[in-house]
Amino acid sequence: MKSSHLTLALVTLTALSSAAMAQDGKPAAAEKERCYGVAMAGKNDCAAGPGTTCAGTSKMDYQGNAWKYVPAGTCTAIKTPKGMGSLTPIKS
Repeated sequence: MKSSHLTLALVTLTALSSAAMAQDGKPAAAEKERCYGVAMAGKNDCAAGPGTTCAGTSKMDYQGNAWKYVPAGTCTAIKTPKGMGSLTPIKS
């Protein structure tokens, strides 16, 4: 249970820091990367597999084919109960 809370806190902190960087007038897209397997259910930014439309449509926490934007260079260091974040879709 603690691990889930830690991961949620990390994802929230990542989102807040990304928003802060975007407000500095820098191009936000250049500072972010798609990270698969780290989004909570319904909190993905896009790509959630067959039968979904896009953002907010992941069906479960840490869904391997759903991605979330994270600061560039941090994805593979994000640890979840299902493993590490990935720059490519994770087989579920």
